[in-house]
Amino acid sequence: MNIINLIKMNLAVFCCTALLFPTVAAAQNKEQKRIKASTQVLSGFGKMKESIPSRLLELTQGIVIVPKLINAGFVIGGKRGRGIAMVKRADGSWSNPVFVTITGGSVGLQAGVQSTELVLVFTHANSLTAIKKSSFTLGGDLSIAAGPLGRSSAVNTDYKLDAEVYSYSRSKGLFAGLSVNGASLEIDAAANAAVYGKDMDVADIFASGGDPDDEIGELKAALTKMK
Repeated sequence: MNIINLIKMNLAVFCCTALLFPTVAAAQNKEQKRIKASTQVLSGFGKMKESIPSRLLELTQGIVIVPKLINAGFVIGGKRGRGIAMVKRADGSWSNPVFVTITGGSVGLQAGVQSTELVLVFTHANSLTAIKKSSFTLGGDLSIAAGPLGRSSAVNTDYKLDAEVYSYSRSKGLFAGLSVNGASLEIDAAANAAVYGKDMDVADIFASGGDPDDEIGELKAALTKMK
């Protein structure tokens, strides 16, 4: 290979890298914003007078946070949101977040458009770790119920807490009949690859506990404060 061809080849590699880098950086920045938004949701829930009971938080083995679940429709509606999932590890610490999406339709009394902050509390970690590359249906593959409110001992004692998933939401718009029954929770493979790399699968992320950046550390701190 002569020097001219070598220069051309190096120039081509440089151009491809330069074009790719902004795309990767933009994807990482977008997911960092999702993590920050999830942290804000947890902080907001923690400040509410009536929130997730401490007894349920003690039993929590996994959590899904969707900062912005969009619901829209008239009688027949649809929902779509992007969020993160975390599981509690054997030592009691929280895993790094796995990026997920939630989609689904619903039929019932509903009208308008609503942006909702959604938190799903899982009583069994394997309900989330089993998702891997596939998906599962809330209310179908897993039993789901509206979560009890209040931090008092009476609420904590009286509620049976026998469902696999409990849902909590905080609405910012006009809407009625919000339900996540029938919604599908799926792995956001593109987002996970952008943040962790293609060589790290969902099982590896759930098993990991180190903090790759400050945003994830802040997310875990906000989750720990909710106890």
